[in-house]
Amino acid sequence: MNTIFFKSFLLLAALCLALATEAQEKIIHGIVTTFDSIPLIDAEVQVRSTKHVVLTDSLGRFSVAINPGDRLKVSASGFYTQKVKLEEKTKIAAINLKLKPGEKNREYAIGYGHVSDRDKLNALASLNSKDMDFSQYSNIYDLIKGRFAGVQITNGEIIIRGINSINSSSAALIIVDGVPVDGSALSSIPPVQVKSINVIKDGSSAIYGSRGANGVVLIETKRGNDQ
Repeated sequence: MNTIFFKSFLLLAALCLALATEAQEKIIHGIVTTFDSIPLIDAEVQVRSTKHVVLTDSLGRFSVAINPGDRLKVSASGFYTQKVKLEEKTKIAAINLKLKPGEKNREYAIGYGHVSDRDKLNALASLNSKDMDFSQYSNIYDLIKGRFAGVQITNGEIIIRGINSINSSSAALIIVDGVPVDGSALSSIPPVQVKSINVIKDGSSAIYGSRGANGVVLIETKRGNDQ
């Protein structure tokens, strides 16, 4: 009788433990990109609590089991590592890794297979305040001038793909912190407040519709915790 009771107790305890574990863990899905639109292949996604590591697939996607309050550490050769805090309601994590400046890091990104389209990556260019002192420039136009191959500043406009015609505008679309702005708005943003500048030159700008036909300049400003 005691043996039956003991076995029943063990079975109940195991069932409770399994249910408790299932209640604690959940599966989260995500995607890792760079320049907001290029998927990163074989990027490492590590779960802080378990140290479990998965690699992103050919579309930059991944799925991992996490515990409440967990964090993810996402890394890839040639890119800045990013730590992501997961909120309780998070079901899909969209993570955008910043490419480190320099041709060497672009070669790492391509050589390690993180980016499958060399031409698409080479059509993008990036500046980050971590790598150079933006405060030495008086305005954003001076900061951009000479730093991006083929990019010109003409009559207060940023020209990426050359001048198309006399009548139609050749100015690039400018987006500051996710919001499209007129070129004149750049004069009110001190370079010291800029976190990063990304220039999209090729067909990737198509995600911005017809307004991105002349290329896109993505500017991210510093927030309170970036100071």
